[in-house]
Amino acid sequence: MTQNAKQPGATASSRIFEVLRQDLLNGRFGAGERLSISSLKETYQVGLSPLREALNRLAAYGLLRQENQRGFRVLELTRRELDDITEMRRQMEGMAIERAIAHGDEEWESQLLAANHRLTRAGDSTPLREWEQLHTRFHNALVAPCGSVWLLRFISQLHDQFDRYRRVAPSDPELRQRLDAQHGELVELALARDANGARALIEEHITLSSQVAQRSC
Repeated sequence: MTQNAKQPGATASSRIFEVLRQDLLNGRFGAGERLSISSLKETYQVGLSPLREALNRLAAYGLLRQENQRGFRVLELTRRELDDITEMRRQMEGMAIERAIAHGDEEWESQLLAANHRLTRAGDSTPLREWEQLHTRFHNALVAPCGSVWLLRFISQLHDQFDRYRRVAPSDPELRQRLDAQHGELVELALARDANGARALIEEHITLSSQVAQRSC
């Protein structure tokens, strides 16, 4: 069910931005679809000003395309773009996990173990939205102490771009099982302070996940 984004004051724009961001990642709108401002206002119960502000932010963030005098359009899904996103994720997250292992302390280890535990306990009965949140938190925890706010920011944006593809792709239970197992393996390598092994595995993990995401193209 779509969340009501009608909130008082300055929070309305931020709230509709986040609700729309999630809906775009989850494939609520079709690739290449032109968005109707009037329909969005009615669906999300939000005023014109905060809605336009949120749409402009989403366009700047890279989840929408703004067309001159023609409003906003959902981005297309192309194999070429996905390959680019995948390679950038491999490079940036590989660098980030090396730096995280070098700088992470005992508190980081505890948070990483907790994030992996919560993700592992999420079974088939867990709502998809909740599983996605736990999955994102795990990957965030993995690289949290990398020491670069900008690197984390780029990684977060690349994750969203990647998820536009992955979340709407047909599922592959066999690949999903292997990807889930790699989460635990990444934790073991991180705790062992094996930076080279962790970097190799995160790159393999991203490549394997891209095989699922490719089915959306």
